[in-house]
Amino acid sequence: MLSIRNIVKQYASQKALNDVSIEIEKGKVFGLLGPNGAGKTSLIRIINQITAPDSGEIFFNGEKLNQSHIERIGYLPEERGLYKKMEIGEQILYFARLKGLSMPEARRRTKYWFEKLEIQGWWNKKIEELSKGMQQKAQFVATVMHEPELLILDEPFTGFDPVNAEIIKNEILELNKKGATIIFSTHRMESVEELCDSIALLDRSRKILDGKVKDIRNTYRNGTYILEYEGAKQLANDNAPFTVLSETNLDSHTQMTLRINAGSKVNDVLQYMLPRVAINKVEEIIPTMNEIFIQAVSKSAKL
Repeated sequence: MLSIRNIVKQYASQKALNDVSIEIEKGKVFGLLGPNGAGKTSLIRIINQITAPDSGEIFFNGEKLNQSHIERIGYLPEERGLYKKMEIGEQILYFARLKGLSMPEARRRTKYWFEKLEIQGWWNKKIEELSKGMQQKAQFVATVMHEPELLILDEPFTGFDPVNAEIIKNEILELNKKGATIIFSTHRMESVEELCDSIALLDRSRKILDGKVKDIRNTYRNGTYILEYEGAKQLANDNAPFTVLSETNLDSHTQMTLRINAGSKVNDVLQYMLPRVAINKVEEIIPTMNEIFIQAVSKSAKL
């Protein structure tokens, strides 16, 4: 869907993007991640043709990105852009017309979304009369109204309570099932694990990590396990194939967090433990995307 090749963007003395290349598969949910100031918003603005790169190219479905692609993209910015004094129904129609819809089709789709999100009573309300979360719903409708092929969502859950965040999350997944490719930029790493197929992590203008979420998490596995057992309280000695990170003695069992030593495997741990205790549970601790984010950015800062 989107091929981003060697993008460079500089503002005065500040380099916002430094030779960034990313491939985004059609029909997937892609996470664009990074700390504040990493270059995410600069890249999103280039994709939306709000600004142009200093060098590099972007291809949209194999064609060099151009003005004709704007109608096929939906963009929900972090800083929302609805007119506070304008009635909601009127401005949703206005944005739909800007994206190329006829007035009858714009009205049909607006009514559909207002009913779907149960906001029929908002048609004649002004944005300034709504809470921040309710403004978000209206902005979301304006973003998806024209059924874009590429949907760019920058912090889409900001301002939502848990109930409405779940509603919008389900709508995002439904749009993806219908074929929309989604670029999802957020600081909520739990949303990344739940929604994203692949990610790219930017830091200080450079891409420092990318790939499928499941592959990245597997790459960062470090041989850490939780093991629950009944029996002896002190197990580890110099011959143990693991290092104990923590241990908690409970009423009926003991819970241990351990890291397997280099050259050993989980089977070696079990062979060591089974003659000594009764094992109730063995579970690998695979790093979360939040832990990977912190680790990768910390490592990048030292380079």
